[in-house]
Amino acid sequence: MSEIASEGLALNPEFKGQSITPDDPQFDTVRKVYNGAIDRRPALIVRPTGAADVMDAVNYARVSSLPLVVRCGGHSVAGTSASEGGVLIDLSSLKGVQVDPARGTAIAQGGVLWGEYDRETQLYGRATPGGRVTTTGVGGFCLGGGYGWLSRKHGLTCDNLVGATVVTADGGLVHATEDEHADLLWGLRGAGANFGVVTAYELRLHPLPPLLLAGLLVVPNTADAAALVRAYRDFTLTAPEEVVSAVACILAPPAEFVPAELVGAPVVGFVVAYVGDATEAVEALAPLRSLVTEAGGMDLVQPMPYTAFQALLDGFAPKGWLNYHRGMHLRDFPDEVVEPYLEVGRSIHSPMTQGIIFHHGGEVSRVPEDATASSNRSSPYMGHPIAAWSTPQETDYEMDWVARFSAAIAPATTGGTYLNFEPGTTTADLKAGFGETKYARLQELKSRYDPTNLFRGNHNIVPAGWSEEPREQATMPS
Repeated sequence: MSEIASEGLALNPEFKGQSITPDDPQFDTVRKVYNGAIDRRPALIVRPTGAADVMDAVNYARVSSLPLVVRCGGHSVAGTSASEGGVLIDLSSLKGVQVDPARGTAIAQGGVLWGEYDRETQLYGRATPGGRVTTTGVGGFCLGGGYGWLSRKHGLTCDNLVGATVVTADGGLVHATEDEHADLLWGLRGAGANFGVVTAYELRLHPLPPLLLAGLLVVPNTADAAALVRAYRDFTLTAPEEVVSAVACILAPPAEFVPAELVGAPVVGFVVAYVGDATEAVEALAPLRSLVTEAGGMDLVQPMPYTAFQALLDGFAPKGWLNYHRGMHLRDFPDEVVEPYLEVGRSIHSPMTQGIIFHHGGEVSRVPEDATASSNRSSPYMGHPIAAWSTPQETDYEMDWVARFSAAIAPATTGGTYLNFEPGTTTADLKAGFGETKYARLQELKSRYDPTNLFRGNHNIVPAGWSEEPREQATMPS
């Protein structure tokens, strides 16, 4: 399909994929991302059949001086997988997953989602730390770092990236490993959307038991909840790395297990799992489970496949709702933030809004800070307010709710952020994500692999000496 042209330029006549322009009936459906607040219209959407088609699209964008954006799952709250007036490479057509049990890795093509990846690897009783929502793309999640439920035990997703096939800004194809293009692999482990289009990822796998002891512990978000949240915090301080968890303020959903009188009421949920031997799991989770049941809460922890645990939060991520998130690293979880955190949780209005604090550390913090582009590894917790709402009339309230959540946990924040969860894409935002020293190193890497800043529709690292141009930020409808 070579009929798509800009100023007399055309895609390579050998291009085999699908090209979608604004006059195509499916254009408006294909261009949409998960965040309904993002409304951008690319000049061209390309769905490749493989790396050769991606090379064609990259060459087309570069020669025609069009902005280039890459989309895998489309979950970026900042809209980094949506393009205004440029070329959007939609990798959702690349879905292959090949598991190599002998090597202990799996190769995932660029459009694979975590639910698809997990389904294939689970057949072999193995997994890679991945997205906590199954519709998240493997690619964007990995390239941004990748905090998953397995990360305390097995590190970030990017720590498990052992190889990547990359189409670079000059239209070339390279394979990055520890032995070949090792500098590029370093950058892909946390800042990779800046250096090329990854068409395939080779990820390390880890064995998992057939069933995990996992699930939710739920209590009403009343005055008594503060003692339980402090107890949860104390539990995390001594829990083995096999215990993975988070605490979340939500509104009780209309689910079978929720008493009718509690539906829509503010509750606190403790998400827990034991990633290890089932004979040790009951004892490891017992202290927290007994505290919740003694307080009259619901214990919904039970044996389940890893794939079921991965899907536990899917119901809180509907496509097309308006979204605004933050990802703030915490130095600790002190008493002074517990009650303010719960108070903000009691003011949730939207049934899809969540106030989460993840427990991290473990293997994440053992990887040296300079070993990958991903930063802020020493933080044991992360505050993650997720505001998701259905109508523009709710926008001001929900945006303010995120601000109030951020203020509630501010005494514990380090100043570092996790860019995969952040809406801002300015240089100041990036320096909060990487730090000054690492950002400078990333600029040097950008200068080698993308000196003209072709890949800039992202949390953009500008090449050294580049004159920075204003970049469009996500705007909220009113």
